[in-house]
Amino acid sequence: MGFLTDEEIAELRPAQEAMFPSPIPTRVVSSDEFAPIPQTAGQREVEARIKSMADEIGAKQNRTRRGFLATTSGMAAAFLAMNQVYGPVFGVSEAEAREPERAEARAASLRDQFILDVHTHFLRDDTRIMGFVEMRKAVGRAGWNPALNPEEQSIESLKYGNWFKEVFLDSDTKVALISGAPSDEPQDWFLTNRMKFDARKKVNDAAGTRRCMSHAIFTPGQPGWMEQVEKAIEELKPDSFKGYTIGDNTNKNLAQWPWRMDDEKLMYPFYERLLKAGHDIVCVHKGLFPPQIEARFPHLLPYATVEDVGRAAKDWPQIRFVIYHSAYRFAGGGTAEQGLAQFERTGRVEWTSDLAEIPEKQGVSNVYGDLGQIFAQTTVVQPRLAAALMGILVKGLGADHVVWGTDAVWTGSPQWQIEALRRLEIPEDMQRRYGFAPLGPADGPVKNAIFAENSAKMYRYDMRRADLDADEVSRVKKEYAAAGGERSNLAYGYVAPG
Repeated sequence: MGFLTDEEIAELRPAQEAMFPSPIPTRVVSSDEFAPIPQTAGQREVEARIKSMADEIGAKQNRTRRGFLATTSGMAAAFLAMNQVYGPVFGVSEAEAREPERAEARAASLRDQFILDVHTHFLRDDTRIMGFVEMRKAVGRAGWNPALNPEEQSIESLKYGNWFKEVFLDSDTKVALISGAPSDEPQDWFLTNRMKFDARKKVNDAAGTRRCMSHAIFTPGQPGWMEQVEKAIEELKPDSFKGYTIGDNTNKNLAQWPWRMDDEKLMYPFYERLLKAGHDIVCVHKGLFPPQIEARFPHLLPYATVEDVGRAAKDWPQIRFVIYHSAYRFAGGGTAEQGLAQFERTGRVEWTSDLAEIPEKQGVSNVYGDLGQIFAQTTVVQPRLAAALMGILVKGLGADHVVWGTDAVWTGSPQWQIEALRRLEIPEDMQRRYGFAPLGPADGPVKNAIFAENSAKMYRYDMRRADLDADEVSRVKKEYAAAGGERSNLAYGYVAPG
């Protein structure tokens, strides 16, 4: 099951065993859906610099290497190493790494920043999808997320309990949306729609606040799919709906029902039904379909692009279409180098640039881009590409049409991704050449909009009256911190040897 064969997987190493536990990953980690690239020269240098700083500074702070890297100073040191190798992309000072009080003061000043993550996952108790366990191990070995101790990873790491811990206790995330993925094989759905509903209810009932939201997955073309939509509307009352235009993303070899967003016969009655029921948010998985996967599944390529987005958005202006992964092509088997080379050659990145150009070309304002996997797959390999993607999206869609998603828990706690965006700035040479506006401070208007305000408006979430500070999740988090709980820096999957 999955993209890789047993023989191909046998050539890889479990991330848990091979990765250095860095605050930010220093290798590309995969599930069994794609082959990871070997650690790049740049990543090796970053890892070496992180180790050197951890040993030197950690000793002065009476901490082990692992202990230092679990601190806010350790996180700062990792971004400092990234800047030393890739250039000044992240806002960080050496003082943060060397002075724990300074690093903690910065972290404390941002701790109350509202983070609304519209793209999180965990797996059902009876899952047979084991590849993500290895992906977390790989992320841990690669050092993307030092909290991911490879030896501690098991399928339990990918279930509800650890999802709650890593999202709500180990990160600054305030509200999370539970997503999922369908399959033509019923047992391979990450979660059924009922399971997502039950988890949302469990969190919110315990918290006494609206800490959790959930998708209902829709599967156009599958037998009885509209009946399932009706059931979700009537019984589950999801916060939004999500679909995969290639059909079965987990088992692409089984995909029998790919579909287009602008299919008038298949999709337009669905949109009409949603609007009638008071639903106006449709999330659609796009991208993550590099040339390597295209060669394996060429018949699915037309459904992975954004060619169908513009017309659907123009025909249905009342619906907010949120394109997951912002259609970025080169994750899931491609390389960030491919994306960066394309950008440096043309000023564009497939298919994210195509997405960003839709508002101007189609005269629409109801298309949004989600950042899931963009950070996890570009920031740690080619941070200039991450900056370019942010510039493209903000310039084309608008800062008010980019939404925060992390795809956690596949790469562990989302805290390192939160820190990456807080610190990321588009380099000045890129701003001048391409007309990109700066992203600004960690808690400035652009990043606050992306982190929460855009999704809050879309989901009608009143952040000012959320009352999260005194709810049960806040109480548990304070007790967890007081008891010495710390970010594990763990992640899950496979890495290439060497």
